[in-house]
Amino acid sequence: MTGTVKGVAVRPPGARRPDRVESAHAVDGHGFDGDIHAGALSPRQLLLIDAAVYDAFSLPPHVLGENLLVDVDTASLRSGSVLQVGDGVRLRMMFQCEACGQLDAVQRGLARRIGPRRGMLARVLSGGAIRDGDTVRDLGVLEPAWSDDWRERVRRVLDAVPEGRALEYRQLARLAGVQSSYCRAFPRVIAGFGPHYAGKAVPAQSSDTLERWDGLGLFDRA
Repeated sequence: MTGTVKGVAVRPPGARRPDRVESAHAVDGHGFDGDIHAGALSPRQLLLIDAAVYDAFSLPPHVLGENLLVDVDTASLRSGSVLQVGDGVRLRMMFQCEACGQLDAVQRGLARRIGPRRGMLARVLSGGAIRDGDTVRDLGVLEPAWSDDWRERVRRVLDAVPEGRALEYRQLARLAGVQSSYCRAFPRVIAGFGPHYAGKAVPAQSSDTLERWDGLGLFDRA
């Protein structure tokens, strides 16, 4: 699969939407320099969206919050695949972005209608400048895959918690790539995984004395 970058955008902290730029600097293992979603422990450093989605739903620019607008069908991208953008930037595809109810504030019924075309979230493997017009090439599945199901991602993160340590709910949400509002569902979901998972994730106000784990190494290659 080969395509082209049709737009580059960076959302500074505090901004409501991304600002279109001629080029942005992708930092290894971090995201776009200056972007609100950049962070070494985030599975959603960049959001890629198929440019055709904007035409299909008559949407105003950047309302979906993408970093990269591409002429590639992002719904067909597989988790674990690596895209090369331009001469050397490599992006690891993580999972499809969930079409949440917040989209309905943009356009009535949009969350239901957009479905799997919401976009693909990615991490930066190899950084560099990304510009309008850069080529996009799918190098195939080169990295471990992550599930589109947020519950399975939660389980995966919990499986990585070192023995004798615990993960706070807010950090669990970040590592699993979900909003902090999902923390309310964690006790029920984790209990459903079975007794082995008890105590691996705790609320911030927990009185237990286990050392907290931040997730370092979670996204390293298997």
